[in-house]
Amino acid sequence: MIEKQGLYDPAFEHDACGVGFIAKIDGEKSHDIVKDGVQILCNLEHRGAVGGDMKTGDGAGMLLQIPHKFFKKVCSFNLPEVGEYGAGMLFLPRDEKRAKEAIKLTEKVLKQENVKLLGWRDVPVNPECLGEQALSVMPSFKQLFISIKGLSGDDLERKLYVIRKILENEANKEGFPQEEYYFPSLSSRTFIYKGMFVSAQFETFYPDITDPDFESAIALVHQRYSTNTFPTWPLAQPFRYIAHNGEINTLRRNVNNMKAREATLKSDLFGDELKRMFPIACAKGSDSAAFDNVYELITQGGRSLEHGIMMMIPEAFGTKYHISEDKRAFYEYHSAVMEPWDGPAAMAFTDGTKIGATLDRSGLRPARYTITRDGKIILGSETGIIDVPGPNVLSKGRLAPGGMIVVDTAKNRVLTDREVKSMVSRKKPYRRWLEQNVIHLKGLLGTSGSIQVDGETLALRLRTFGYTLEDIHT
Repeated sequence: MIEKQGLYDPAFEHDACGVGFIAKIDGEKSHDIVKDGVQILCNLEHRGAVGGDMKTGDGAGMLLQIPHKFFKKVCSFNLPEVGEYGAGMLFLPRDEKRAKEAIKLTEKVLKQENVKLLGWRDVPVNPECLGEQALSVMPSFKQLFISIKGLSGDDLERKLYVIRKILENEANKEGFPQEEYYFPSLSSRTFIYKGMFVSAQFETFYPDITDPDFESAIALVHQRYSTNTFPTWPLAQPFRYIAHNGEINTLRRNVNNMKAREATLKSDLFGDELKRMFPIACAKGSDSAAFDNVYELITQGGRSLEHGIMMMIPEAFGTKYHISEDKRAFYEYHSAVMEPWDGPAAMAFTDGTKIGATLDRSGLRPARYTITRDGKIILGSETGIIDVPGPNVLSKGRLAPGGMIVVDTAKNRVLTDREVKSMVSRKKPYRRWLEQNVIHLKGLLGTSGSIQVDGETLALRLRTFGYTLEDIHT
């Protein structure tokens, strides 16, 4: 038991979500990475909450690269080469009639969008391991495989994103809420298995994971401790790009601002399809889900993973902080583009090729990593998430407040915080853009003397611009 000392009091200690990943730096896929990911998830079980039946968890899951070898073996239809088709996990209603209606709707929309349906696969599950609460709201499960003529790589991935948003919007119009129609993933690169259970039940519930042909070079895992929402199957993590330990304290402002800027959003990559994807951020989701929604748009809109994270979770960049002028210019420029998503956060992120993690600028959530001599990197919200023999440890470290680490499996490299942010901040001339375009409001109006206040409309204007009693009296 840690004793009270200084400002620290163990009575105020709180647990939080468990997040971690393991990756083979050279991108070599193997079932060993998947098994290690399961072990990490099980070792993080203490970071999740358990329901009154002692078997229902807040949620656990794993994000991996598409297990192409496994899918080719188990699917009853032919699959194209990896990277030339999209695969998705779909949560559907338990009621058989409703599920058939949802499948029919999906096939109808795919046909309208000129998407080729390669086939459906029933997902083998073992619900006997679940608690009563999780079982009572458990969806049914289908895996969907599609291709789009002439598209592969980034173009296919972007189109799959658009298709998923259109499907979700159409399902919502037809009366299917998120709990009855939800894609944990639909991608040509990544695949997600998750649900409302504790981590020890994960491998039992989804026996796919245990197949020796189920291979990946990355495994991002999450054990949920719900802080802002009740547990549900869709809100288990990881989400499509991220897994998050912490809270976004500015969520309402962030989501409202995102809704407001939908009127002015434009993209050469999306064109007219952009409007069909609104709303971007789901107001009914958790803080992590909303963050993932916006991060997905930013990265699919042409920015790199690292760029998007730096925009949304900036490090401290005021003049009193010792950072490079290029980085400061990057953050100052983007502060006019997007407000920060503030709060204590450890954020892991991946697109199936790169995987990394970052901390918020206060560093209130831990993230520690180990790089091994046999070419793996392991990162988690605490040390000891998996056993690594001492002689196999090449280096260890932790993320500093606002720090980041990225693994690029295509280039077989681990990129440090300094390398990542130097590359991103120097990719465009942000310093010159600021010098040429920034307008400082201080002294702009040249007002001297007292300012006349219209007392009759003052209260209305204060409310309009979001002022509160705290703002006025402090």
